[in-house]
This record gives sequence, structure tokens and C-alpha cells, in this order.
Amino acid sequence: MIRPLPEDEVDLMYRETIRPLYAYVSRRVGGDRSLAEDLVQEAWIRALDNWSVKGVPNEPLAWLLRVSRNILVSHFRRIRPEQLEPAVIALTVEDPRLAPSTPETAAVIGWGMAQLRRTHADILEAFYFDEKSVRAIADERSISERAVEGRLHRAREKLKRKLKRRLSPTAFRAEQGKTQNVRQT
Repeated sequence: MIRPLPEDEVDLMYRETIRPLYAYVSRRVGGDRSLAEDLVQEAWIRALDNWSVKGVPNEPLAWLLRVSRNILVSHFRRIRPEQLEPAVIALTVEDPRLAPSTPETAAVIGWGMAQLRRTHADILEAFYFDEKSVRAIADERSISERAVEGRLHRAREKLKRKLKRRLSPTAFRAEQGKTQNVRQT
């Protein structure tokens, strides 16, 4: 039998986790305060429901971050960003920080990353959102730094391809023309 969660224990966990959880979500939604608050609230509601049945996990913040990531992926899969111009994709994906600076770019990046395989999205998140170095990512995954660099490159290329699918019809035709011209040469 699982014991009920004491209110003071829940209050303490909330105070210890709310800032890092909110920062995690806020970075991924481009600072959209209202959306970040809604998603953090959803994560905490799931936590209280789950923890009252299964007990509190050993690492509550890690649990909340994973649930928040899943909530973010679900959110961005449901939305459809407006049709994009190629310049938006270039600015978004080519920016060395990649982190969305506005809610609009967050919607674009979030939608694109929600379309990627988890391994690609995870490495992009670790590098761009969590600001981990290539060395830190390599150490965490027990792979070489060169392997991390290659995976980052491939993940960026896949993200770029996903985002190009959201090009406006005019931009899409122009982009297709470029691709065909390159193939002909």
C-alpha cells in the first residue's frame, strides 16, 4: 500500500523543483510565459496523480523533466506552425544557439523537433537547450566527441528537412527548383 503524500513534503518538492522545471519548459517555448505555466502545471498535475498511486520517485526533478519533455513533444505535435519562408528556417536552424528566442520560433523548432526521432531530438536538446558541451555529451553517452559532432550535424540536417516541409507554397516551389538545378549539374 502506498502512503498518501504529506502536504508539507509536496510543498518542499514543489519549491525545490519549480524554478528548474519552469526554466526548462520556458527555454523550449521561447519564453511564452502563459504556455510555460500551463505546461508546468500539467506536469505537476501528472506528478501528483502518479505519485499518489506509485509513490514519489527517487529523483522528482528528473521525473518532472522527462514528463515535461513528453508534454512538450505532444504539444508541438498537435500544433501546426504557419507556413514558413526559407529565411526563417535559415535563421532558426543555422543560428549557433538554435534556442528559440520568441514563441513563434519556439513553435517552429518545437514542431520540427517533435517530428524527429528521440535520439536526434535528445542530442539537439542537450547541446542547444541544456547548453552542454560536446565533451559533456560524449562523456554522458560514452562515445567520442567526434561521434557527438557527427550526430549533431545529422540531427541538424534532419531538423532542417522537417522544417522545409512547412515552407510556403511559393518558397517550396523555389526550393524544389534549387534542388533540381543542383541535381542536373
